[in-house]
Amino acid sequence: MKGLFLGLFLSFCVIGAKAQSDTTAYRTLAAEVQKKYAPDKRSVYFNLQMRGDSIRLESTSEAALLEFEKMKPTIQNVKFTSVLLPAKSSNGLIYGVANISVGNNRSNPQHGAELMTQMLLGTPVEIFKKQGGFYLVKTPDGYLAWTDGGALAVMNEQTFKDWQKADKVVFTADYGHAFSKADINSTRVSDLVNGNILQLLGEENGFYKVGYPDKRTAFIPKAQAGMYKQWLKRPNPKATAILATAQTLLGVPYLWGGTSIKGVDCSGFTKTAYFLNGIIIPRDASQQALVGDGIDVLENETISVAKCLANLQPGDLLFFSAAKRRGINGGRVTHTAIYMGNGEFIQSAGMVKINSLVPTAANYDEGQSTTLVGARRILTAIGKPEITRVDHHEWYGKN
Repeated sequence: MKGLFLGLFLSFCVIGAKAQSDTTAYRTLAAEVQKKYAPDKRSVYFNLQMRGDSIRLESTSEAALLEFEKMKPTIQNVKFTSVLLPAKSSNGLIYGVANISVGNNRSNPQHGAELMTQMLLGTPVEIFKKQGGFYLVKTPDGYLAWTDGGALAVMNEQTFKDWQKADKVVFTADYGHAFSKADINSTRVSDLVNGNILQLLGEENGFYKVGYPDKRTAFIPKAQAGMYKQWLKRPNPKATAILATAQTLLGVPYLWGGTSIKGVDCSGFTKTAYFLNGIIIPRDASQQALVGDGIDVLENETISVAKCLANLQPGDLLFFSAAKRRGINGGRVTHTAIYMGNGEFIQSAGMVKINSLVPTAANYDEGQSTTLVGARRILTAIGKPEITRVDHHEWYGKN
């Protein structure tokens, strides 16, 4: 009897070891395919799930799924499912529009997950998946994250097109409210921030009557908003406009993942300064550092103040790497700011503030200046990849 039990035990161990080996093979292959086709989780979703005798791979990249299917190992009695997102189970509900003044988009479908970015009211998104009460969405800057269902009005293609075609207004004051009646003493419907987009339903007593993506209606003072079509048709901004917008955020607290007057991180600040002037740029500093026209600001991998003063122009983006504090060159970009001229730059670090690259200046920021790794000019590259006018973006109803 002991021999029988020992034989069964050994057999179980061999089977278990084989299953573990096959599981490891799946994970190893997944890592290889992800590295090739989906290296940046901010732009491509790739998720291998292994539960019992089921293995499921979901991705927004068809190429990644095809590569995995072609190379995957065969495991007996294990069911493999490959799903290209958005899945057919979405029933065509693959569009959405942000429904609150500032929606929070997180790294995972949980309220306690890392805040990755935010989306302003009226932001159009593509929906890839629903999990619990959260949606995996891509914003117009190509950024993937999970948002709470309450922050989003979910739409099918026709409803989304109807929203795109509708007359709209843009809230242009820094901060304010929408009201239940054409009266600032009436009940508030919601708060609003600069850049919020709502449907125009009419006018009454100095107010715009507006509609939210979820069909709520409200009134906002006309003095605090402008017509969306005119907002779209503005000419490409000059540096003065970018800097004027940036300075409206002075003193606003740093918020990891923030992209509004309620709080901004470093790249959320630069992105917002450009968006409020009609230009969409990538979300994160390391992504922004890859677009636009490069500017020479270094000498032997170290900041050259002389080159900065000679070559930089107001509106340029500066990029910094914390790794330089450890003597490492070529490290990941971890911070960004907007150059203002005369050696000064405006950044979100603790709060939005103005500092200088010049060591003799009273507002010199040694901590950032010594980690400068590059600079890019955005204003001369509008229309190039990933630097897009809002009115040229299909999700906003490209003209």
